[in-house]
Amino acid sequence: MTTTRPERLSPELVAEVQSWLDQDPDEATRTELSDLLVRAQSGEAEAIAAVKSAFAGPLTFGTAGLRAALGPGPSRMNRVVVQRAAAGFASWLRSHSSRGGTVVIGFDARHNSDVFARDTAEIMAGAGFHALLADSPIPTPVTAFAIKHYGAVAGIMVTASHNPPADNGYKVYLGDGSQIVPPTDAEIAHEIEVVSEEPVGAIARGDDIEFIGDELIDAYVCRAAKLTTANPDVTWVYTAMHGVGTRVVRRLVEKAGLPEFIGVTEQLNPDPDFPTVAFPNPEEPGAIDLAIAQARKHDADVVIASDPDADRCAAAVPTDGTWRQLSGDETGALLGDYLARRGATGNFANSLVSSRLLGRIAAHYGLGHEETLTGFKWIARTPELAFGYEEAIGFCPDPNAVRDKDGISTSVVLASLAAECKAAGSSLLGLLDDIYATVGALHTQPLTFRVEDLSLITQAMDKVSTTPPTELAGSPVSKVEKFAQGSKFFTDNDDRVIVRPSGTEPKLKCYLESPDAGRLDAIAADLRDYFGL
Repeated sequence: MTTTRPERLSPELVAEVQSWLDQDPDEATRTELSDLLVRAQSGEAEAIAAVKSAFAGPLTFGTAGLRAALGPGPSRMNRVVVQRAAAGFASWLRSHSSRGGTVVIGFDARHNSDVFARDTAEIMAGAGFHALLADSPIPTPVTAFAIKHYGAVAGIMVTASHNPPADNGYKVYLGDGSQIVPPTDAEIAHEIEVVSEEPVGAIARGDDIEFIGDELIDAYVCRAAKLTTANPDVTWVYTAMHGVGTRVVRRLVEKAGLPEFIGVTEQLNPDPDFPTVAFPNPEEPGAIDLAIAQARKHDADVVIASDPDADRCAAAVPTDGTWRQLSGDETGALLGDYLARRGATGNFANSLVSSRLLGRIAAHYGLGHEETLTGFKWIARTPELAFGYEEAIGFCPDPNAVRDKDGISTSVVLASLAAECKAAGSSLLGLLDDIYATVGALHTQPLTFRVEDLSLITQAMDKVSTTPPTELAGSPVSKVEKFAQGSKFFTDNDDRVIVRPSGTEPKLKCYLESPDAGRLDAIAADLRDYFGL
């Protein structure tokens, strides 16, 4: 008879854990890891798995920086990981001619965001930079604004955006206010690796730290208010989704001469546990239910929601006795038309998975238009950018001030636009109809296949490449275009379907577009049959 030998941690892993404990400055994570180690060494399977997961390898520093669950170990977000990231980024900046200058550091209201931001400020100061540290939680777009406002060489935002409450993240910007792109991410990652060879206690720290607060908010508000038109006749509901948007939105509303919003009381103040939503993302089903309930009570004209760090924005409108959330593409069209009518010059841009509608609007107004790779970092790099958006409710209405998604200014622009429509005896949906009548209608719908087996996505993409569909909803597929991440199909009916794997989740994502909204469900049904998923 054979017996299964109980699993144990390897001596090498135990030594790695002990080394981590010796340098971790955070009592909470030290205590958590010490407890896990004791339990794991006693043979507890759950603790063994937890230790192995926490030490599975260092977090990958990518174009979005870092993002992971809070906890001890190199695979989690914690003070050791953040300090190494800060020192690595400082080293990269110094090697790229920024041997001094100002670095802006902002943070949201998630667990430990303030601690991570303070560590970062001290390390940037120790590397010879003047650190401008927010004195309280601020939205991501305010941090992005601060970079250009203060003439900084770089910026850092501690946030996990709309991730679950257990997560946190670390996002970096360069001096032009835009997110990093390859190969900068790999270069910074290399510097972090070099720094990580030494204990975090060896990282130099400094005290050249200046706190920023009201002056920054005032400057942002003064700039954003220029995007709006004062109009007191609009009733609107706003929710911050337990994030940091409320304070700045309220000040911007006052500056812009718009009526005070009706707030969703349960969600207005920052709460890192997001107690009223299963997932703090305005796109998620049910996330704005409380806001819509408030809107019904007050007969509101529009509901506006920002995500926890307020870089994204969603809107919902009344229609036929119910409420409907606008898609990112619909909101993008409304904003593009609004800005074009107000005299925007330069180029509009959207990601390739977003609607073709913005391109038609740009052409109508004599503006340029570019279609970019997915990710706002690419949209922001469009030359002479006047407005950019992505279908995942990310909008950039003033790129010369904030070269990133800005859910704060977007919120107030949408309120102003709703007031404009109301004054004209119309609505946001009525304005959409006017846009369709002018440039042609295009309706969009997402279709997502979540899988347990990642090989199914590979098989699906192979099928797309070798034997694409020949017909969708009865219309022949007349053209197939391949791009780096996937393929586009076009039908004789002017339908368009884009297929690509998700870059972050085990999903196959399809983006459906048609001039006839009634065809979208039929196209989706054909795709389900085609993929067999």
